[in-house]
Amino acid sequence: MRPGRAWLASATLCAVALAGCGLGPGPGTSNVAVTVTRNFGTAPVATAAQARVAGSETVMRLLERHFRVQTRYGGGFVEAINGRSGTQSRVDWFYYVNGVEAPQGAAVTSVHRGDRIWWDLHDWTATQSIPAVVGSFPEPFLHGVGGKRLPTTIECAPDVQSACRRVSDELAHQGVPAATGLIGTGSGTDSLAVVIGTWRDIQGEIVASLLQQGPSASGVYARFAGRLGSGLELLNPQGHLARRLGGAAGLIAATAEGSAEPTWLITGTDPAGVSAAAAAFTPGALHDRFALAVSGAVQLPLPLEPSS
Repeated sequence: MRPGRAWLASATLCAVALAGCGLGPGPGTSNVAVTVTRNFGTAPVATAAQARVAGSETVMRLLERHFRVQTRYGGGFVEAINGRSGTQSRVDWFYYVNGVEAPQGAAVTSVHRGDRIWWDLHDWTATQSIPAVVGSFPEPFLHGVGGKRLPTTIECAPDVQSACRRVSDELAHQGVPAATGLIGTGSGTDSLAVVIGTWRDIQGEIVASLLQQGPSASGVYARFAGRLGSGLELLNPQGHLARRLGGAAGLIAATAEGSAEPTWLITGTDPAGVSAAAAAFTPGALHDRFALAVSGAVQLPLPLEPSS
């Protein structure tokens, strides 16, 4: 069973025992938002914000407070939100908290201060798991993962220093301090990393190798072509090639290896592509994007729909 889908075997126990299901007392939390979209964020459905949240609230109960929700499997699997449900066998609801795929079902995932919860109805033909998305920026850097704010590190290649400064300045503007080092210096297991460099610079990184294996390994609908990454191939929701970009193409994406914290990649075919990607490293450009490709001033949300 998939962690990104809102169901879990323990949801049945939750229905019986009511333990950890959002009904208990507690100090509560604040400043929580829920976003609901379709088709990898390209089609908005609804949004809701809540300034104060009751103690022991869960993602499922918060969703049910603001939207019409139909569930299955003892209330642990979301079938429909506001009347919208999967119309095909490989279309379902997935959710992310602060841009990170939750490791368990919505009925047992607690809500923390500042959480940005994102539900999206999409095709999972190419992959059953997307470890991280960029569309909740400045999360997860601002409020962290699972209620724990994590240190942020920037790993930067020598040939893209201006792009690194731009990314560092944007994080600082969002209230996120970040330490900067060279690519390969390592960020540790309890931190969030932003790796900045051309594909040639970063291709030795483990998360970069996941990218090249396709969406089933990385959750990212893009890959670089050629040994030195001279082209950027954009994939459609089924994981097939939809468009190929040449020079000055950039990519902003996030992924993770196993249970590790997400790593963000700001990369491109060349330094110009990395600069273009760094320029798009803003909440406005990344809003509700699973990943983002850039070609000059053109921004292309991923996966790439046929009409893009």
